[in-house]
Amino acid sequence: MERLSEIASDLTEVDGIVGVCLGGSRASGTHGPDSDFDLGLYYRPPLDTAALRRLAARLTGAPVEVTEPGGWGPWVDGGGWLTVDGHRVDWIYRDLDRVHRVWRDCRAGRFEIGVQPGHPLGVYSHSYVGEVAVGQVLADPGGELGNLRELTREYPGPLREALMDNARWEAPFILAAARKGAARGDVFYVSGCLFRAVGLLTHALHARARRWVLNEKGAVRAAGELADAPPDFTARAHGLFSALGTTPETLTATLDAADGLVADVCDRLDR
Repeated sequence: MERLSEIASDLTEVDGIVGVCLGGSRASGTHGPDSDFDLGLYYRPPLDTAALRRLAARLTGAPVEVTEPGGWGPWVDGGGWLTVDGHRVDWIYRDLDRVHRVWRDCRAGRFEIGVQPGHPLGVYSHSYVGEVAVGQVLADPGGELGNLRELTREYPGPLREALMDNARWEAPFILAAARKGAARGDVFYVSGCLFRAVGLLTHALHARARRWVLNEKGAVRAAGELADAPPDFTARAHGLFSALGTTPETLTATLDAADGLVADVCDRLDR
């Protein structure tokens, strides 16, 4: 999109905006022709949202809903959905001081998982850092965003160990709990446990490879492409959900297969 740099520059003229980063599939090179342009608006309060609304209206030619910080929930934060020159351009707020705090946690091997609409696995806090690490800085007058991006290029060893350790104990634990539901034919509970277990394995494999996970979309497929993933990880993981069935027998058989996948992943993590 030809006007992207111009838009980013205009955004940094808004009080509170420190820098702008292109994220999502456009930054990672996995986009298609119709993919959105995700712009991370890194800010410090107070953020002049009135000025953002005026800029959005000027870019689109019509009033645009632009939220206050927190308007989209505790982790996605807020922003606006724009259409500029026929392209979808999403503005997504990121509190820069919060990103710095998460980066400190990552280096200490700490992370948290936040509840957020649209994220069934939850938002892993270190995704904030991953967004900077894999993003493309478009506007950064003070150089702070670029400096942070350089720092985050190296995946923190303590975070890597924490995510792998988490999968080692919690994945078998939650599958063991699921067997109680399987005996009762509780498909809802078993499928939820299974989803959680596969998510843990996916994060652990990415951590093993020192790769950032930004959200659930495409994460299982991406994990299967990693060098240390078990053969056919993606097919096996996806196959678990198609094999669930509704009877105690089919649910138990699926959990047996899930236990095998967990064992194979943990073996790879320990190498």
